[in-house]
Amino acid sequence: MGNGSHVNSLKWSRAAVFLVFAVFGLCISTWAVHIPSVQERTGVSVGTLGSLLLLHGAGALIGMQACGPLINRWGSARIALVGAAAMAATLALPLNAPTPALLGGALLIFGGATGITDVGMNARAVAVEQQAGKPIMSAFHAIFSVGSVIGSLIGAAALAAAWGMPATTAVMCGSCLLLVAVTAPNLRSVRADPTTGVGAPPEGAPSEPLSKRRRLVLLGALAFVLLLAEGCAMDWSSLHAQERLGVSNSLGALVFGGFVTAMTVGRFTADMVSARKGPVWVLRYGSLAVVGLGIVVASPALPLTMAGWVIFGLGLSGSLPQVFTAAGNVAGATGTDFSRVVGCGYVALLAGPALIGWLSELVTLNLALLLPLVAVAAAALGARAVGGDESPAIAAQGNGESVRRR
Repeated sequence: MGNGSHVNSLKWSRAAVFLVFAVFGLCISTWAVHIPSVQERTGVSVGTLGSLLLLHGAGALIGMQACGPLINRWGSARIALVGAAAMAATLALPLNAPTPALLGGALLIFGGATGITDVGMNARAVAVEQQAGKPIMSAFHAIFSVGSVIGSLIGAAALAAAWGMPATTAVMCGSCLLLVAVTAPNLRSVRADPTTGVGAPPEGAPSEPLSKRRRLVLLGALAFVLLLAEGCAMDWSSLHAQERLGVSNSLGALVFGGFVTAMTVGRFTADMVSARKGPVWVLRYGSLAVVGLGIVVASPALPLTMAGWVIFGLGLSGSLPQVFTAAGNVAGATGTDFSRVVGCGYVALLAGPALIGWLSELVTLNLALLLPLVAVAAAALGARAVGGDESPAIAAQGNGESVRRR
């Protein structure tokens, strides 16, 4: 009976985290789709809009670092719940900001909620994965991708139907808050378990073991290069196809869609690969992404370029979840440590596309895409960092297989 109760509790905990990831994707994509409308309403230039968008990133970084100590005190489940509720509510602020000044303040607040949710939900995903005894982190990130696609489609439909922003805000914020309310019973009552997920180190333990610091630095570096590569693809794949091949906007969007679809499919399958081959294998052979981007850079035709972006997405898809799982399983790691690893990735997500833009002015956009190619190659070389401490999920699965073999 006790075992059945545990399985049932795990099932609902996992479903709750899936919903938080979906809400995260819905909120981010809803904002992204309506950026042009907000720009038109506030009358800001493209350059000013770019500066204002940096405030969203700054707010996210502040939120990420602030929630580390909160996770240590209250646990990742409660922080993920609070962050998701705040994100769903504060989405209304930038969507309806009437002036540039208020838009900047709204983006800072929305960004803070974004950062708190990002760290909280990934930390909670680590704990649920440990309880499940098998790799499931990639599936959580796949649900984020699905949520992003759904949010984009709803946003496009709302724009096509000429909905006013108040109506759009009511539908999207209301829906997201409803989803958060559904997750609340399975997240609110969860108590911190020091044996699962990130949490405060035991009393009397060394505060900063050298091996722990080195591992966290390596994992932060991996998060940086992987999200740099992902950010570059998200922001530049469509424009690259249009500039290099002279295709239309719609075909350029199709190229971007191919990459996003490949990332989503890859994330739904990466957990199975990680369970069989291990996280190091996923990261090391994710270097297939290098081949994909090499095809993109050399391609003279749209079908070959599309194939290159699909290969790049498939290779890249499973790598980042392995890094987050490893960071959550570092012996003695705290919520603050975990938030720093996630923060390193987020800095790259902001900086990577900007670096591509600057490089494209010095050379060409096509050659500038060699930067994410090098980043993915570097990640493959550092793959051993995700296998330093055996994840409880992998260990539990290995023990189960040993019993079955007997």
